[in-house]
Amino acid sequence: MAVEIINDTILKPSPSSPPNPILNSQIPLTIFDRAAFDLHVNILYAYRPPMPSNEAIIEGLSQVLNHFPHLAGRLTVDKEGRPCVLLNNAGIRLVETRVGTTLAERLPFNPSHELTKLHPPIEGNIDELLQIQLNRYTCGGLVIGQTAHHRVADGQSMSSFFLAWAKLVQGLAVDPLPYHDRAAISVPRNPPFYEFNHRAIEFREEIERDTSANTSSSSIVNLVVHFSHEFVTKVKTHVIGTDVGHRYSTFECMLAHLWKKITIARGLDDDELTQVRVAVNGRGRIKPAVPLEYFGNLVLWAYPRLRVKDLLNESHVFVAKAIHEAVAKVDNAYFKSFVDFGELSKGEDGGSLVGAAPDVGNLLCPNMEVDSWMRFQFHDLDFGGGGPCAFLPAELPVEGLLIFVPSCKEKGGVDAFMALQQEHVDHFKQIAHSLD
Repeated sequence: MAVEIINDTILKPSPSSPPNPILNSQIPLTIFDRAAFDLHVNILYAYRPPMPSNEAIIEGLSQVLNHFPHLAGRLTVDKEGRPCVLLNNAGIRLVETRVGTTLAERLPFNPSHELTKLHPPIEGNIDELLQIQLNRYTCGGLVIGQTAHHRVADGQSMSSFFLAWAKLVQGLAVDPLPYHDRAAISVPRNPPFYEFNHRAIEFREEIERDTSANTSSSSIVNLVVHFSHEFVTKVKTHVIGTDVGHRYSTFECMLAHLWKKITIARGLDDDELTQVRVAVNGRGRIKPAVPLEYFGNLVLWAYPRLRVKDLLNESHVFVAKAIHEAVAKVDNAYFKSFVDFGELSKGEDGGSLVGAAPDVGNLLCPNMEVDSWMRFQFHDLDFGGGGPCAFLPAELPVEGLLIFVPSCKEKGGVDAFMALQQEHVDHFKQIAHSLD
């Protein structure tokens, strides 16, 4: 795929009136920010023509940065050595390209190293916290490649940013506005105390980073599996039909199904333990509730764990229940304990805390890392020509990583993007749609 760069520049927020009162501030990263991936996360949004001109899209982008000043800032440290975001309006990287084919010729997209051409590079030291690449196809179609530093914002936050950007391009107001008070969501109890071993659960020692499980990226295969609305309904019926007294989410049902199938494809021994690291959004769990529009990181993780023979021999509802119970434990008390841990770690070695997220190239087998984008408002990301026809990560660089996305093909369908070892892919494809 030939991608011709026609412009590569730094875009700064348009002048705001009145001036933003929080500019030039140093905003300390919260304990949630420091637990997140210390890297840029990439997402692609594909739009069929007609689409507004690049000029209109860029003007909206320059305007929306006034509402999200962290993205135009830079990571730094304050005089106490704490990691911070400096709100200096230094700007974001903006790249414009031409692609010498129609968008239809390239669809459907599957995550691959080839697709990384559609967003700015994310290797090495990158000053900009947000990078946007506008890839214009000969038909007028557009793929927007976004990379954002995870220490600044989680998926929910970036979804809100993108939605606000699309509204401004259409001439609409940003409503609701983002909520930026990071200090308010990290207020410790008095006195602070933590009840869980957060230093070992959410963090790891830098010297103990495990590189033995790293592998060549060529042995990790990215694939996307579509599950129709009809099939999703069958899976949910398969789960709920045996436990009518409990409601399980689409995510819990589909994860139970895929945890089984991926484990079978991996050929794990019956007595081996397998664990799933599940991202849990704290916005609705912390009491009092944090606004959905909070911009930053507010995610912790649940760790459902089963022995292989139980995972495979027991019912779907048994597995869904294990997932549900593990997620339920990451409640208000757990989030408050984590905030208190962050407070008590100040002045010790808090600056050296390293998030427990896997490194690029890791083989997680027999375990998995799972994210759900099911509740992001991506169907509403309309710049004036309709919602995206594709929405996906450009590449998944960790074996065992699984992301659920609502399907662009049909309402109620689910697309599962995943990375597996080459030798497990064919078997997985053969059994992915079987309920046996």
